[in-house]
Amino acid sequence: MIRMEKLIALVLGCIMACSISATAYALEWGSKETETEKLAVQFANQVKKGGYGIVTTEELKVWLDAKEPMLIVDTMPLEDSYKKNHIPTALQIEFPVEEMSQLDEAKKAALENLLGPDNSRKIVFYCGFTKCGRSHNAAMWAVKLGYTNVYRCPGGIKAWMEADYPIEKDNK
Repeated sequence: MIRMEKLIALVLGCIMACSISATAYALEWGSKETETEKLAVQFANQVKKGGYGIVTTEELKVWLDAKEPMLIVDTMPLEDSYKKNHIPTALQIEFPVEEMSQLDEAKKAALENLLGPDNSRKIVFYCGFTKCGRSHNAAMWAVKLGYTNVYRCPGGIKAWMEADYPIEKDNK
């Protein structure tokens, strides 16, 4: 009889533990999903407004490995980010996080100089991570300046490094 009581207590204990765990998981799952949804909608609106394409981190790696002709542009700060780590072959031009409604002449000239005269050249912009708007700004302005083969890699350097893909450093 004591064995049966122990078995019942063990089963009830397992059921309670599972119930508490499932409730905690359900609450955690719901709160994270609303944040993911906000980020997804924000991203979709930026892409629509910017008129550029998107490329995943994995797809960009495939393009690099296949040596597809393209320009990769890091939009993060030079000293605080680019010099520490960037995607191989990437060039750098800093853009702000907040969306820019205007582009001053100096920034316009610097961007055009970096991108070059071939308006159909494949160009990929990235920044720190999906929530960062730097790559959106740069991609949007490249499109506004007449470049037609523009992409944004939303995961940025964070996703690149999480995928354990190679990085370059600029120790100059």
